[in-house]
Amino acid sequence: MTAPMDVARQIADAVLYEGYLLYPYRASARKNQVRWQWGVLVPPAYASAGHGEHAASHSECLLEPGTDPVLHLRLRFLQLQHRSGGDGLVPEFDEAVEHEVDAVLPVSELVDTKQVVPVTIPGGTETTDGITRERWPLHGEVRVSAQVLEGPYGVMKVTVELVNTAQWDDPQASRNLALRHSLIAAHIVLAVTDGEFISLLDPPEWAKPAVESCRNERIWPVMVGEAGSRDALLISPIILYDYPQIAPESAGELYDGTEIDEILTLRTMTLTDEEKAEARATDERARKLMDRVDSMPPEMLDKLHGAIRYLGETPGTRKEPDPVETITTPGTPWWDPGADASVNPDTDSVTIAGIEVAKGSKVLLKPGSRRADAQDMFLEGRTATVEAVLLDVDGNTHVAVTIDDDPGAEISSAHGRFRYFDPEELRPLGAQS
Repeated sequence: MTAPMDVARQIADAVLYEGYLLYPYRASARKNQVRWQWGVLVPPAYASAGHGEHAASHSECLLEPGTDPVLHLRLRFLQLQHRSGGDGLVPEFDEAVEHEVDAVLPVSELVDTKQVVPVTIPGGTETTDGITRERWPLHGEVRVSAQVLEGPYGVMKVTVELVNTAQWDDPQASRNLALRHSLIAAHIVLAVTDGEFISLLDPPEWAKPAVESCRNERIWPVMVGEAGSRDALLISPIILYDYPQIAPESAGELYDGTEIDEILTLRTMTLTDEEKAEARATDERARKLMDRVDSMPPEMLDKLHGAIRYLGETPGTRKEPDPVETITTPGTPWWDPGADASVNPDTDSVTIAGIEVAKGSKVLLKPGSRRADAQDMFLEGRTATVEAVLLDVDGNTHVAVTIDDDPGAEISSAHGRFRYFDPEELRPLGAQS
């Protein structure tokens, strides 16, 4: 069952290292002294002391079983490793060591019972070239069970609990000490043979009552793999949509999925040589990031500039818009209206209530009830002059107007400051109501 696991790995790696280091990637930065915000499961004694941390996560998902379904489970997490010593710029830093625990679980052995997958990770100390790295032992369990739901569809609810079972007992210790005994960025990849999972985000109508009965705490299952496939889930501490993907333009991990790669890369390029030297000394992953940014060719940076995508689409099902003929002007920047000679706000028009409306037309304002701008609602029934008819990149038409009885209309027009309405919110003067 390696294929679904391998497909999920790229997304799972992004979850594993989300927030591992943040710009400017230096240990001295305050944001890099308070770390490990996702999927942290602390020892039970520390969780019970009321620090706002938790020792367990709970997930439920739905499975349409075949004749003899088998679950393939892979738990992934980080173990804190404290680095000290040496004569570098950063004498101490908390690194991380990746761990995976695999299990194969026949679903028939999970029905109305609970199978426990033990998690035991040893500690240890290593010293090389004057640098000491120390790890502390970790203990936990993955508890998996299944239940056949009532109804004609034969659906099963699969429950996965991940629990830190460490006996470490120092409830008033600092969070940094508790993290030494914690599962960090913990998440699970769950695949099935001879069966299919049901999306909790976009279930079929008949499955919605069962979906509503599922309970997920501090972790959330989403479909992974090729769009439409149903044999693998990523149970993640970060809420994602089904079939998440890494942007193909992304040249490498920046450890902050909420940032825009281009902006973050450009900001990293502006770091001084001294700041980059400290980042390289902070962590091996930061060193590789700095090296990648410093050596990035211009064409790679250009790829980060932008791409248009459509959220929620299923490949092959989105209806393409009718082609629009464009006449480009060579050498003109894409953002300049002169780049496309097929559009001209001064001469373009739109038909409203059977009347052609263009620059200079008089219209009555009838803002729609869907608009949230109260200022526009106050303009109900006012007359205005059309200043331009505009077409955006999605093919939507917008009409720019100035208010006729506005004493500042002439100045607004001179400065290109207009009010914008959809054609459906305008009524040409003289048109029948």
